[in-house]
Amino acid sequence: MIRFGYGTNGFANHRLTDALDVIADLGYAGVALTLDHHHLDPYADGLGPRVAKLADRLRTLGLAVVIETGARFLLHPRRKHAPTLLDDDRETRVDFLRRAVAIGADLGAEAVSFWSGVRPAHVDPALAWERLVEGCARILDTAWGAGVPLGFEPEPGMLVETIAGWRALHRELGSPTGFGITLDIGHCRCNEPDPVPGCVEAVAGHLVNVQIDDMRRGVHEHLEFGEGEVDFPPVLRALADSGYRGLVAVELPRHSHAAPTVAAQSLAFLRRAEREAPYPAEGGAS
Repeated sequence: MIRFGYGTNGFANHRLTDALDVIADLGYAGVALTLDHHHLDPYADGLGPRVAKLADRLRTLGLAVVIETGARFLLHPRRKHAPTLLDDDRETRVDFLRRAVAIGADLGAEAVSFWSGVRPAHVDPALAWERLVEGCARILDTAWGAGVPLGFEPEPGMLVETIAGWRALHRELGSPTGFGITLDIGHCRCNEPDPVPGCVEAVAGHLVNVQIDDMRRGVHEHLEFGEGEVDFPPVLRALADSGYRGLVAVELPRHSHAAPTVAAQSLAFLRRAEREAPYPAEGGAS
């Protein structure tokens, strides 16, 4: 069976402990934890004991975890997602990602996920690319030392927004094994040229993290399942056939107002879709 998870950025109005309880009670196998001011703030006092307590809670609930780093205003109160690895003050982002890797190591995270960011208008494209490569190399060094896989996410509208962009970055870094890809299924429908199952197949050997949501072509809006254009049974079959065994976490960051209901409906939808796309017999599961 596919291991479904749910993202805490879709539980922004819940305490983290309450969110985890709901996610576990609904039957999810894991959680995609976005580090944020209200969910394991990496800059607040007492981080070590808080991480240790969270690790215990995750074990008790039987939840696996991946670390997400897309909090909107954690690093700057007026600039959404800023600074990124492309900005003049990018050292703040480097420090944050290194903290995320350390937290991930302490939690036994399956991956730490991050993205490039949007190129600032005053930064030349060549300089932005140079900054991205240099920043990723530094984070990769930290991740290697901590034994934590990195999942780089192509994000619509950012400097690296497609699988092709991830491939170029991966090559530039020397094709390291520890630099995998985070694939958002909705993004594939939004802006990739290939069908969504084909996107899964194309990066199967590099997948370390999967986000799942519905989306429409050309519109970067995370939708509840059934509200967009993604045909999910073939996508889930492609994931099953790919050999990927990590979390497939629901990514609905604008649905916190109804989080428990949306999370329950999402898991029911995904399980129905999975039943319509059974594992092949040789996979040993059904």
